[in-house]
Amino acid sequence: MKLLVTGGAGYVGSVNAARLLEAGHEVVVLDDLSTGHADAVPHGARFVEGDAGDAGSLLAEGFDGVLHFAAKSLVGESMENPAKYWHGNVGTALNLLDAMRDNGTPRLVFSSTAATYGEPEEVPIKESAPTWPTNTYGASKLAIDLAITSYAAAHGLAAVSLRYFNVAGAYMNYGERHTVETHLIPIVLQVALGQREQVQMYGDDWPTEDGTCIRDYVHVVDLADAHQLALQHAEPGTHRIYNLGSGSGFSVKQVIDTCRQVTGHAIPATVAPRRAGDPAVLVASSERAQEELGWKPQRTDLASIVSDAWEFARKH
Repeated sequence: MKLLVTGGAGYVGSVNAARLLEAGHEVVVLDDLSTGHADAVPHGARFVEGDAGDAGSLLAEGFDGVLHFAAKSLVGESMENPAKYWHGNVGTALNLLDAMRDNGTPRLVFSSTAATYGEPEEVPIKESAPTWPTNTYGASKLAIDLAITSYAAAHGLAAVSLRYFNVAGAYMNYGERHTVETHLIPIVLQVALGQREQVQMYGDDWPTEDGTCIRDYVHVVDLADAHQLALQHAEPGTHRIYNLGSGSGFSVKQVIDTCRQVTGHAIPATVAPRRAGDPAVLVASSERAQEELGWKPQRTDLASIVSDAWEFARKH
């Protein structure tokens, strides 16, 4: 298939683009490089620098599908500058949906997020859980999911939204290198590299076994495999939503200890006050993805995930 990958110069987008190329697809990456890196575009992909909301002229060439990763994704920033997220995420997605409709692009796989659920009532979280996002970032992603449902019903779009939990790890030369880093594993690895003095644990009195928050980590390669399965199973006029996680969780202390073992560094850690809106436990139920897509994460060992991230971090 000929596929457009928006945000394909970013972390998750670049890994997906690389895996799509390996599977024999023709890949065009569209990225404005506001947070992505030109050298992250995989060899063999055609690169177009531009905004995903201006994809109309590109889609006029004729594409079999779009994988939409381009987004603003900083939770704190989304609360301080909500307009950036409503325009940048929702406005861009609506423009992209219109361009797909106008050019007859039949398939869409959308990069959604577990942040659409907010603070869960039950764990593990199923797709049937209430969606009450606690920040503008999550709300903007939920708004896009709702829009996709409408466009699929009205225009016959075959669409799948994948709600990620904590994406981690790396693949060959593709990994996390955000200008503003908010994810735990790369932050801890920055301490091991001497780029930070210590890592902060936000609270050690949570109702968990060791008192720190528990999160579900899914390897970025498993995530990419799910996107290819979503492309294959997308049905015209239907919008399906799937959670993607390992189905088990690791605490902040467990992540830090694993990073210490993998890197051989002491990695000082201190306790900071809890952050408002942080749930104690976020773990996905991926039963629907397993049953309907045939997807099952293969790289669930935390040490392996950290090792892949550590190898990438040392190179970059």
